[in-house]
Amino acid sequence: MGAALYQEFDAAREVFDAADRQLGFSLSTLCFSGPEEALTATENAQPGLYVTSYAALQCLKQLCPTEPQAAAGHSVGEYAALAAAGVLSFEEGLGLVRKRGELMRDAAARTPGSMAALLGLDAETARSVCDEARASGAGQVSVANYNGGGQIVISGETAAVAKAGEIAREKGAKRVIPLPVSGGFHSPLMVTAGDALFASLSKASFRKPRIPIVSNVTAKYIEMPDDVIGGLTMQVSRSVRWEESIQLLLSDGFDTFIEIGSGEVLSGLIRRIDKTVRTASAHDPASLRSACGVIEEASS
Repeated sequence: MGAALYQEFDAAREVFDAADRQLGFSLSTLCFSGPEEALTATENAQPGLYVTSYAALQCLKQLCPTEPQAAAGHSVGEYAALAAAGVLSFEEGLGLVRKRGELMRDAAARTPGSMAALLGLDAETARSVCDEARASGAGQVSVANYNGGGQIVISGETAAVAKAGEIAREKGAKRVIPLPVSGGFHSPLMVTAGDALFASLSKASFRKPRIPIVSNVTAKYIEMPDDVIGGLTMQVSRSVRWEESIQLLLSDGFDTFIEIGSGEVLSGLIRRIDKTVRTASAHDPASLRSACGVIEEASS
């Protein structure tokens, strides 16, 4: 991911080269060439996603000079959103994301877990599925992501996630899809990671947002730097309230959403939440140019 941006845009080269220098290893090589097993390890995947997203944003600004009017990020994407909103510097964000990945890796090694997507269930039913799985003695499982559009992700101990999947099918889930992840992220299995991350977050220099930015944990706007510390501490073990976050932005009149980074998953989720909005992804040169057209159309 990010290779085409690096080849074509000075802005992307500056971001990836700066990340390599700061981290002390070639994250860019991992992002561009793998090996996939190393790139998908959460301690590498998280900074890879962060750097690619930030690089894509700088390239977009180079192509069509504009500033976002609001920001939101899904899971580790919240760090890129915070950087876009001026809450923290790129460098501090990268250090925190790398630390976050290492702590979540360690927590997953201590307490193995898994995640699965439930399609076709509402939020209340998904929570009841998790409640029943826990009550059965299968272990810890809870809702990790309220993604919207009939997609909810559950997370926890492997046996409990499997049990919850069985119950979900009985309650009418259209599909239960195991996710290729290395741990039970955004579940209580990650509390120790959040507690350890708090020390690093407390030392960071967070600033008041320049633009509205929505917190994963509260689905409300972040107002002050202290809100960031608490939100990011809890985020690794709490649910990502993505649908509510998008609904907040919609209710405040935002009607054009540009997904910055490595794919089109969030754009698809947003269209499921509200089919009337404009969406675009910006992850390679062609999609960046297309996104510029969407931005120009929205501004006209």
